[in-house]
Amino acid sequence: MDDTDPHNPFENASERLANALARRQRLIHIVATIFSLSILVLSIVTLVRTFASVHWWDLRIALEATGWDQIAIAGLCTAISYLALTGYDALALRQLKLRVPFGRTALASFTSYAISFTLGFPLITGGTVRYWIYSQAGLTAGKVASLTLVAGITFWLGMALVIGFSLLIDPAGVADINHLKIWVNAIIGALVLAAIGCWLYWVSRGRRRIRVQGMSLELPGFGLTVGQMALGVIDLCAAAGTLRALLPPGLATSYLDFAATYAFACLLGIASNAPGGIGAFEMTMLNSVPAPSPEGMIASLLMFRAIYYLIPFVLAMALLGAHEIMRRWPSLREDMNRDGES
Repeated sequence: MDDTDPHNPFENASERLANALARRQRLIHIVATIFSLSILVLSIVTLVRTFASVHWWDLRIALEATGWDQIAIAGLCTAISYLALTGYDALALRQLKLRVPFGRTALASFTSYAISFTLGFPLITGGTVRYWIYSQAGLTAGKVASLTLVAGITFWLGMALVIGFSLLIDPAGVADINHLKIWVNAIIGALVLAAIGCWLYWVSRGRRRIRVQGMSLELPGFGLTVGQMALGVIDLCAAAGTLRALLPPGLATSYLDFAATYAFACLLGIASNAPGGIGAFEMTMLNSVPAPSPEGMIASLLMFRAIYYLIPFVLAMALLGAHEIMRRWPSLREDMNRDGES
């Protein structure tokens, strides 16, 4: 039975507003789902067509042609990228005025990112790992959620700065990726950088708070925001450097263009909601990077997945296992001594 008073205009108006907001949220969710599925389907179709034309013997040759010097440089860039990722959590903890030893911070950050990058669903996989480690240091679920949000802002600031700078400085090179007019890319880049400038000005004028899912969060000020942007750029550029180091010789594109291509590929990968952006990321790189052969590009992408995703994932699982053993070792030793005495 409807308890709404038909003679109360304020109650009727609030109910209509609530219904309108609910309908808008459902519509946004449906549109976002359709968009993600469209990207995923397009990526699968493109990759199937690409692999259908690949000569597997040439792919094996391309894999074997990857030099150890390339692998070493890729490994170094991967280490720099993940080191920057640990800085995400360190800055977030500073903003939240929480004291956690850097060793635990680095463990939580590295393992959560390495696992979520590979398995996908970062709020579930990475969030669970973060909470498990940080809760041992006394952090509540709300504090871990706030930390995750601040770290996410760091990533997006770095991504926006790289894309905006690339669009403004080299709009012609980016035009080969997004197929927009050069002047359109330049305007978009200027707008992105202007938006970042407005954000910096806004947070520098005093304490700023936002509400996300009913949770109030104070945003970092000017100094920490600049630090966030620097870490985000280092992370993204180092990750792009990992893949670029693995590419076959003869690549006719600048590092700036390549970093922009990498950033756009990451965006499509995130939009597809696939684990690690797999499929959409490869589709973008295959269609945008002028590699000498598709086999050479595919070999580089496979090596990149192994070095940047698979190896850190295995290392993260090993570190989590070692951490749990060390945490439980005192009680385990007591049990063993008690059994020995009996």
